[in-house]
Amino acid sequence: MRVVAGLSVLLATACSEGVAGQPDPGPGSGPGAADPSEPAGAEQNRDPSTRIAGVVRVDYPAGEHTAAGQRVAYDKSPPFGGPHDPVWADCTGIVYPKAVRNEHMVHALEHGTVWIAYHPDQVTGAALDKLESKVEGQQYLMLSPYPGLDRPISLQSWGHQLKLDSADDARIDQFIKALRANQYQAPEPGARCDTADPTVFDVTNPPPLDTTPPGPDAMPVQPR
Repeated sequence: MRVVAGLSVLLATACSEGVAGQPDPGPGSGPGAADPSEPAGAEQNRDPSTRIAGVVRVDYPAGEHTAAGQRVAYDKSPPFGGPHDPVWADCTGIVYPKAVRNEHMVHALEHGTVWIAYHPDQVTGAALDKLESKVEGQQYLMLSPYPGLDRPISLQSWGHQLKLDSADDARIDQFIKALRANQYQAPEPGARCDTADPTVFDVTNPPPLDTTPPGPDAMPVQPR
């Protein structure tokens, strides 16, 4: 993987920008905005996923970038927070046919993305079609297979995870509505989702998931 000169400066600027050619969700206007039925400023408005059974939450510090191509010793599978590659995965409603490198996918979560992962041997046919229809072309959503997943389906947003057995589970839509572009839960809500550097992350041929154990040079994850 080639290191691009000056990439960290470019990405630091890009992370603060909205999606190219897309309206900035803005405070209170994104899909994860406060529930209008609750009093303004109510704490429960900030994380509607607290009302969804089965959601796991971990408080991860944001903004921790690895060196280009460096592995991370993630504490969860699939990961849903922690250090990540300087280049994010394209999260413009992409349906990835193959498993993608964790370190890029986690960076996209930091921008407010919901990532749906599925076990490729357990989710096929109509079930897979249903997941694809929820994601394709939708900003801040992405879908990919995840070999070895311990449940058929796993949804990730920054600091949140929900594992399910069926594509018909109503909690999939609830999770997406609660956390996609949620300005209170995503560290960088509204940051761009299109490919930052196609020489590092080519959406048509993205860096593959590495299923081997991370080595001693991997960056550790330290939840707060």
